[in-house]
Amino acid sequence: MERFLVERLLAWKAASRRKPLILDGQRQVGKTWLLNHLGHKHYDKVAYFNLEEDPALSGIFESTKNTDRILQHLSIVGGVPIRPGSTLLILDEIQESNAALNSLKYFAENAPEYHIACAGSHLGIALSSPSSFPVGKVDYLTLHPMTFSEFLVAGGDEELGTYLGGRVDFEPIPEAISQALTEKLARYLVVGGMPEAVHVWVTERDMGAVMEVQQGILNGYQLDFSKHAPAEDIARIGQVWNSLPAQLSRENKKFLYRLAREGARARQYEDALNWLVATGIVTRVVHCPTPRLPLSAYDDGRAFKLYSADTGLLARQARLDPSTLSDPLAPFTEFKGALTENYVLQSLVAHLDVPPRYWTSEGTAEVEFLIQHGNDVHPVEVKSGRSVKAKSLSVFRKEYQPRLAVRLSLRNLHLRDGLLNVPLFMADQLGRLLSLARET
Repeated sequence: MERFLVERLLAWKAASRRKPLILDGQRQVGKTWLLNHLGHKHYDKVAYFNLEEDPALSGIFESTKNTDRILQHLSIVGGVPIRPGSTLLILDEIQESNAALNSLKYFAENAPEYHIACAGSHLGIALSSPSSFPVGKVDYLTLHPMTFSEFLVAGGDEELGTYLGGRVDFEPIPEAISQALTEKLARYLVVGGMPEAVHVWVTERDMGAVMEVQQGILNGYQLDFSKHAPAEDIARIGQVWNSLPAQLSRENKKFLYRLAREGARARQYEDALNWLVATGIVTRVVHCPTPRLPLSAYDDGRAFKLYSADTGLLARQARLDPSTLSDPLAPFTEFKGALTENYVLQSLVAHLDVPPRYWTSEGTAEVEFLIQHGNDVHPVEVKSGRSVKAKSLSVFRKEYQPRLAVRLSLRNLHLRDGLLNVPLFMADQLGRLLSLARET
């Protein structure tokens, strides 16, 4: 299961100013597998420790701040010599030990020659505490669900992935290739990018088995709510999470508290929402009424949309029937195109540095996403079919005159009069296409 993030991990390995690495990401997205893959393929030895499975390991970090002594104790416990440059030391579920997290700053300062990589299912929660985060002393990467391009590679369609990644013009894609990619994208919308679900799909082609995997992941999330969340927030977290399909099935996808619980108020659910976002299983896209740089300076946090981190999990949450796959275009339009919009957001988050926002104009127009790319702000309109008639993008372009506006749809690739139409199956190529368009 090739993950493109391995290229950045190899860059970290080779960096002269390398610091201990924190690999963040939602539960079961493949962090542990990826770090072990890196270690076994590119290092002589791997010293792996899981601080959740063996809580006693925390005592090693609590008893001393001396890095030599910590390494000596870990070598004895793990039975693996930990040597600079040739051993990858993996600290999994590191959020279970504040002492282990804090030790990273001492490794950065006193033992930078050692290669240390850390992961955890709830790192976002732990790192939100200022006392836990070793500010400026770690390198940080996030692993997202598999992108559509990674899905193609996993399914044996490397040539299609290479074709998309190699496009250097805006000529139309041949119909035979476009149709094949559209059909594969329809499958991706309901399979999603969780590695285990993708593996089951590409090896068994059994959507029922995929749904069992997805349900297992969803059940694991529910257990996490009760195990890791503050007791006073558990019920509200579940209510927000369970409301996600209803939130996204509306034409206007702005988050409504009453869909989580009748009579709910923002102040009652703020902590629950923040907890869900910190775990990485949902993505919050805030309203930005003024599309200027930097976007973060104009955020209106009172209004936002909430998306699932994985379109396949959203399809399972919504109890989408596997018969949907019998119609190659049905997944694009299921519950008002929610899967399509969620997929686009998922693709943007995975490859852009600045989180997307969305824009509205006094309730008369709405553009699904605003993205900051280089020194430009681009409106991104999402259409789940071939019909692209809508006034919102026109309103935005007339008012703000962006250098380039983007429409993602089932129509073919083209660039004309400041409008870039990108086929939905190229969503995770958008950053590259924007750079290419600026040079055209």
